[in-house]
Amino acid sequence: MILSSQGWHRAKPYLIPGAVLVGLLAALGLISYVWLPYDVANLDVAGKLQGPSWAHPFGTDQLGRDVVSVVMLGARASLGVALSAVILGLGLGVPLGLLAAARGGWIDSAVMRLADVVFAFPAVMTAILIMAVSGPGAGNVILAVGIFNIPVFAKVTRGAALVQWRLAYVAAARVAGKNTLAISLEHILPNAAGTIIAQAAVQFSMGIIAEAGLSYIGLGVQPPDQSWGRLLNEAQTLVATAPHLVIFPGLAILLAVLGFNLLGEGLHAAFDPRSGRRQI
Repeated sequence: MILSSQGWHRAKPYLIPGAVLVGLLAALGLISYVWLPYDVANLDVAGKLQGPSWAHPFGTDQLGRDVVSVVMLGARASLGVALSAVILGLGLGVPLGLLAAARGGWIDSAVMRLADVVFAFPAVMTAILIMAVSGPGAGNVILAVGIFNIPVFAKVTRGAALVQWRLAYVAAARVAGKNTLAISLEHILPNAAGTIIAQAAVQFSMGIIAEAGLSYIGLGVQPPDQSWGRLLNEAQTLVATAPHLVIFPGLAILLAVLGFNLLGEGLHAAFDPRSGRRQI
């Protein structure tokens, strides 16, 4: 998987701003494990609902906690849930897509029909069904979004792999004595990786939206943990008196989704076959 200069030129307007946004938000989440501007366990009820100031750039919430610190904590769960769901989707969807493309026939049909069945249930609906049985929580959000991601990656991988299987280098690999599994892992997967990675960035943004939506209605991350969606849930009755409690978590969600969508668009442009990429 080699990126040509033409591919880089096509990707640059999307890839750089997307990577910067994603990198900044990911850094906030990682830094929160070792440092926060204020200890969110120390409540300052006397200083609650303060607007943005030098001491508290994002203001304080209804418990007197620094909103910057709480938003940094929320990044852990929001990005962590999305990342876990993408990993689950990749771990199961990519092998299924490779198998469907390599074997064809009834195996291909079975994988695609199963994917269609899963697609019939959106991630949010799947999450509600799971939580009706086992209760709300971040783990169930990961499971629901991850289940929805599996057919997405299966279909994307299958489509990219089918293109590769028709190329001359696959026939050359067969002549060299390589079996289907070796060709899939050593040639097909590396050349399909650009498309898969680009889709992963898009699914990451969808995972953030799903987590935020489920946490907002009380089905996602539960106290004492925080996420951006949960912060919106807690602030919904204070929009008129303390709008900063909605603005900053909402802005974090917006920037994260924008960043991952730009990143996905940039990766798609970079590894588009029309950009002059060579096979390996």
